[in-house]
Amino acid sequence: MKNFTLRTLTGAVYVALVTAGVLVDPYTFLVLFSLIIVFCLHEFYRLIGTTKKVPVNPCFNCAGGLLLFGATYLYISGVAGTAIFIPYLLYLVAVPVSELYRKKEDPLQNLAYAFLGQVYITFPLTLLNLLAFRADSSGEMQYYPMLALALFVFIWINDSGAYLVGVTIGKHRLFERISPKKSWEGFFGGLIFTALSSLVFYHFESHIPYYHWMGMAVMVVVFGTWGDLVESLMKRTLGVKDSGNALPGHGGFLDRFDSLLFAVYGMFFYVQLFIRN
Repeated sequence: MKNFTLRTLTGAVYVALVTAGVLVDPYTFLVLFSLIIVFCLHEFYRLIGTTKKVPVNPCFNCAGGLLLFGATYLYISGVAGTAIFIPYLLYLVAVPVSELYRKKEDPLQNLAYAFLGQVYITFPLTLLNLLAFRADSSGEMQYYPMLALALFVFIWINDSGAYLVGVTIGKHRLFERISPKKSWEGFFGGLIFTALSSLVFYHFESHIPYYHWMGMAVMVVVFGTWGDLVESLMKRTLGVKDSGNALPGHGGFLDRFDSLLFAVYGMFFYVQLFIRN
C-alpha cells in the first residue's frame, strides 16, 4: 500500500510537470526537455559505467546531447540558422579524438556506448522539437504544443489501459522472453483505449481529421510498446531490475521514458507522411 501511494504521488507530479512544461510556453518546453535529456543520458552512462565498467564520461556526453537538443530548438523555432549545429558536430569529432588521449583499454567500446546514448536518447527527444513547432500561413514558425501533449497522453493512456486489461484477462504472452508480464490482451486493450482517447483531441483540434488522430494513437502504441520492450531487453542484458532509483515507485528516468524514446518516432513518421506532407 505504501509503495502504491508513493508510485501514485510520483506519477501525479510527473504528469503535472510534463503537462505544464508542454502547455505553458516554448520556454518551459525547452527547460523541461533539456532537463529530461540530461537526466536520461546521465542515468544511461552511469548504468553502463556501473554494470559494464565502461569509462564513458557522463558530463561530456550529456553536454553533447544538450547541444543537439538546444540547437534543434533554436533552428526549428527560427531563431538561428544551420550554423547553430556546429558545436554538436564538434562534439561528434571530439568523442573519438578524445580516445586518443584517454589511453583506455578498449576505446572502441567506449565510443560505441558514448554514441549509443546519443542515438537511443538524444535523437528521439530532439525530434520533439519538430512536433512542437509548425509554420503558420505566413511561413513563420509557431509553437504548437498539441501534438507533443497528445504523444504523452497517448502513452499514459496506453500504459494504464494495457495494465488494467492485462491483469484482468491477460493470458497470451506478448514477448515472454523479454517481458513475461505483458500480454496480447493488454496490448490490444491499451490500443483500443488510446484510439478512443484520440477523439478527445479531435474535439479540440478538428482541423486534423479524426482518422489521423486515431492513426497517430495507433503508431504511438505500437512504437511505444517496442520502446518498452527494448529497455527491458537492455536491463536484462545489464542484469538490473530498474535503470535507477531517481523516481520513487517508478525506478529511473529511463524506466519512465522508455516508451517515449520510440513512440516519438511513430508520431513523427505519421505527422510527416500524412499531416504535413
